[in-house]
Amino acid sequence: MSMADENPKEPKPAAAADPGATLRGEGEPREPREPGEPQPQPKQKDKQKDKPKEKQKGKKPAEVQKGAPAEPEGPPPEPAPPPRLHEYYEQKVRAKLAQQFGLKNPHEVPKLVKIVLNVGMGDATKNPKGLDAAVAELAAITGQQPVVTRAKKAIANFNLREGMAVGCSVTLRGARMYEFLDRFISIAVPRMRDFRGLPDSFDGRGNYTVGIKEQMIFPEIDYDKVEKIHGMDITLVTTAGRDDTAQALLRELGMPFRGEAPVAVN
Repeated sequence: MSMADENPKEPKPAAAADPGATLRGEGEPREPREPGEPQPQPKQKDKQKDKPKEKQKGKKPAEVQKGAPAEPEGPPPEPAPPPRLHEYYEQKVRAKLAQQFGLKNPHEVPKLVKIVLNVGMGDATKNPKGLDAAVAELAAITGQQPVVTRAKKAIANFNLREGMAVGCSVTLRGARMYEFLDRFISIAVPRMRDFRGLPDSFDGRGNYTVGIKEQMIFPEIDYDKVEKIHGMDITLVTTAGRDDTAQALLRELGMPFRGEAPVAVN
């Protein structure tokens, strides 16, 4: 064996790292740069790769979304005309009441504030489906969703607990109030059995309440779908503080009181 084979091989000195060279796996090798030259900035990631993530996080465009409401074409719809009874009140009834009672201030002239319809269901605890049917019928009559009324206190004799459902009610104001009153006077009241006029049931403060025995007098009720016949109370609240002014107001609006000829509303 030669001496060269006996001596261990000496390690070669490591070459100086080139600042411009790149590590393995980072792409192509960079060109060597001169001293003083600014270091190149790393390349930004391709934006197209991030687009799917952005689409997942963000909302879909309006064209892609399914079930989006389509914009109405053409001019916007015209507003509904004012109720017939309200126009009649403003044009004829106000001036006639002010002249009849000598009211100089126009704010003193009585007017309708609201109409409250109340249906009491004593057997609502035993028959909950009957209460649901009454709610649906009252919604069809008034065009407004009723509110289920509940007991304020417990009464042991009636097996009633606090919070139990005992009926439903609706409060009408504005245009719906005048439209309901117009339908009630001109369509529903003439369909009452043995009708001879409405009673003068005022409360002493200008509010009028009338009771109805059957809900079948309203044309919105379907005879075939009625499960049980029930009545309701209709209360007309006015700004008149006296019964005579409130009765004159309702009389001019066409309310047919007992023993009087009703006023024709044109």
